[in-house]
Amino acid sequence: MTNHRALAALLAYPEQDLIDALPELRRALAGAGRVDSQLGALLDEMAREDLVVLQERYVELFDRSRALSLHLFEHVHGESRDRGQAMVDLARSYASRGMQVAGNELPDYLPAFLEFLSLVSPAEARGLTGEVADILRSLGDRLAERGSRYAAVFGALLAAGGEPGLSKRIAPRATPAEESSPAAIDRAWMDAPVDFMDAPRPAAPQPVKFYPNGARR
Repeated sequence: MTNHRALAALLAYPEQDLIDALPELRRALAGAGRVDSQLGALLDEMAREDLVVLQERYVELFDRSRALSLHLFEHVHGESRDRGQAMVDLARSYASRGMQVAGNELPDYLPAFLEFLSLVSPAEARGLTGEVADILRSLGDRLAERGSRYAAVFGALLAAGGEPGLSKRIAPRATPAEESSPAAIDRAWMDAPVDFMDAPRPAAPQPVKFYPNGARR
């Protein structure tokens, strides 16, 4: 399992299969030199917590907070028409390598994009990571401010791409009352515009299909 694929798995909606695979993910990330204390703490937390708690926490972070959306173009185009064309361009980039996103997930879903990076050359993966580095850093910093150990995944992604790391440290986790305050809700729905990627690069097709991370079972 490649580094990008292991990190993609950690950003998927938690299911029992993911929990069962945590030892394999830890070995894969350790072999790539990516398990620092923060990422190790996330793996420990996922192994320790009840699955229902992990699922509720995931939904609160990534499904109910627009500012933490795992759909990359959400942070670039919002609901503008440009987003649709960007989706088409990214899907064509996948298709040029014989790949497609499985299920009903959109092409800009971050775990699918990371699966894509796991299948291109290391040099191209670093280049594409650089083109989304501002998004990754922004998401990681927002998670760190909320005290979420998921921030460590974004730090590891930036490191894998040779990019500067997060600018925020993981803060103590907020209480439920603090997370539901008007100020916290306002922060959750604030998005700063960032640049995404240049035009996709052509390459030889490969008979590969992405796994359906985005589907809820």
